[in-house]
Amino acid sequence: MSSKLILGRYLPTGSIIHQLDPRVKLLGMFYLLIVVFFANNWWSYLVLFTLAMAGVWLTQISLRVFIRGLRPMIFLILMTVILQLLFTHEGTVLFSFGPIALTTGGIVNAFFILLRFIFIIFISTLLTLTTAPLDMTNGLETLAGPLKKVLPVQEMALMLAIALRFVPTLMDEAEKIMDAQRARGVDFGEGSLLQRVKSFLPVLIPLFISAFDRAYDLSIAMEARGYRGDNEHRTKYRLLHWQMKDTVALLGIVAVGILAILVRQW
Repeated sequence: MSSKLILGRYLPTGSIIHQLDPRVKLLGMFYLLIVVFFANNWWSYLVLFTLAMAGVWLTQISLRVFIRGLRPMIFLILMTVILQLLFTHEGTVLFSFGPIALTTGGIVNAFFILLRFIFIIFISTLLTLTTAPLDMTNGLETLAGPLKKVLPVQEMALMLAIALRFVPTLMDEAEKIMDAQRARGVDFGEGSLLQRVKSFLPVLIPLFISAFDRAYDLSIAMEARGYRGDNEHRTKYRLLHWQMKDTVALLGIVAVGILAILVRQW
């Protein structure tokens, strides 16, 4: 796994999390992403992070892999935390300069925002690392089944599956192109910001050409196989089977979410 981008990568380890129905993992992720916005104290985040760490341990995937998933978002995380730190005027003022003030409430809120980002990225990464893109597509298509009358559910699920499948491929290809450019003497970290942006043009052009070639080959392959997304009678090779362990896992996730909300009063 050469690329730093973890999104869309599937790492099969045969863990109990991998064996769960994708619908359980999707429902659990959406549910926890809602619950995390209700967390407002140390106890709430402790409950959620205990669940996240337990999930990471059960996947049998190294924690370093999940930490790598934070790297693409590090700039957004830092900017949000800094803004929360300097422009939240709550609690005791430790330092002030005009509209900027460092307060005890700002420090606490900034740390909570940091924990919230980490939790969201960990849960999302856990879903993609333990669920094959095709299984995720089938799960989404099944869950969104009631919306078929108003939305092209099958086509939307297919687009998501293709995006998740080819994002890591394109990132690996971009890294290969950059290595080839470095071998020719290109330094992507040299010069001003404008010069750095210009240095990426030799990477973007062949990358776009390669992406269009892949899209064309994929469309030809799908047409040759007679694919039609709006075919209601289309059967599936991989069928989803809801088992007792899926029910137990979903009930456990719901229970932890309720606990995280209840401890808000502590």
